[in-house]
Amino acid sequence: MAISNIRYGEGVTKEIGMDLQNLGAKRVCLMTDKNLSQLPPVNAVLNSLAKYGINFQMYDNVRVEPTDQSFLDAITFAKKGEFDAYVAVGGGSVIDTCKAANLYASSPTSDFLDYVNAPIGKGKPVTVPLKPLIAVPTTAGTGSETTGVAIFDFKELKVKTGIASRAIKPTLGIIDPLHTLSMPERIVANSGFDVLCHALESYTALPYNMRSPCPSNPINRPAYQGSNPISDVWALHALRIVARYLKRAIRNPEDREARANMHLASAFAGIGFGNAGVHLCHGMSYPISGLVKTYKPKDYNVDHSLVPHGLSVVLTSPAVFAFTAQMHPERHLEAAEILGADIRTARIKDAGFILADTLRKFLFDLNVDDGLAAIGYSKADIPALVKGTLPQERVTKLSPRPQTEEDLSALFEASMKLY
Repeated sequence: MAISNIRYGEGVTKEIGMDLQNLGAKRVCLMTDKNLSQLPPVNAVLNSLAKYGINFQMYDNVRVEPTDQSFLDAITFAKKGEFDAYVAVGGGSVIDTCKAANLYASSPTSDFLDYVNAPIGKGKPVTVPLKPLIAVPTTAGTGSETTGVAIFDFKELKVKTGIASRAIKPTLGIIDPLHTLSMPERIVANSGFDVLCHALESYTALPYNMRSPCPSNPINRPAYQGSNPISDVWALHALRIVARYLKRAIRNPEDREARANMHLASAFAGIGFGNAGVHLCHGMSYPISGLVKTYKPKDYNVDHSLVPHGLSVVLTSPAVFAFTAQMHPERHLEAAEILGADIRTARIKDAGFILADTLRKFLFDLNVDDGLAAIGYSKADIPALVKGTLPQERVTKLSPRPQTEEDLSALFEASMKLY
């Protein structure tokens, strides 16, 4: 198991200047995005840096849903700055961008594709030492503050991929529930769907001891290892919090208890999936995000079309879990019960349909777009969506049930309309 150190509590952001002092940091890179640079979370960090006399440079050009080019821009900034520590304030996009900047600035002669996941990149193991990175998440979603994963859109192939290595996980995640109070409703919802799928996918992933062959050297062991007894604990705990608090956190921005709990659930699910991995909802989500046409979500202040990551993941979840349930039906049924299904008279062979129905009700209650058709896709797009899923072997191979191209086509078709 590999996780970052975590510090949790209202107002803990004010300690970040002391943390950097304790690390002996002399030149700090502060990364965020344009929207956040004007909001309270970044102000809280700036105040702490000023109070403790920390010398820093700010990079606020992170793209929401980053691309290879936006990663490269941040990497160029990091290389020029010769920083000895990094602070990322934002959602997954910011934290992931900062991980990549730290990696390539620490390994300046490496080609960009050296560390990108195979088969798109070379997937080389990271053997260089990285600088300390403190992550301050402002959304309750990606769990990126706990994981060694950085995801981006590879524009040329119109597909999402990433870098996965324990070496790039943050040194410290500062989880300050005050930061979630500035999140608009749809961002709370879409971030929460990411937590939901992280928990469900890692709990139902192919078990760690059914994967083969064993790596010849531990350095080659993937970050995503399959469901395992430790990840299971975190995934189920995160799922229970989502069931209890996500709707409240979305419906009432003043509900501090709900928002604080979802912030924790994001980290808990991150610990689970950061070691077990995710499978088909995530594998299929990457082309859904990468091939976006004109969709612009409510509450996102961006100048480009985008399908928020959590939305792209959750829209296929009813179809996916109906498909995977035959392998571990008892786990699928347990998840359905946690999310509110009455399973007293349920038959184990119906587990997938019960979980799929439970998810549909959950999404319907929260006004989620009615399937892929509602965000601009049609049956004509299915071959391209399948083609974009095929390179995602790092996650698709963790599905408990192997899938053919025909299976993927059927899953995309079943996800065109949800209700």
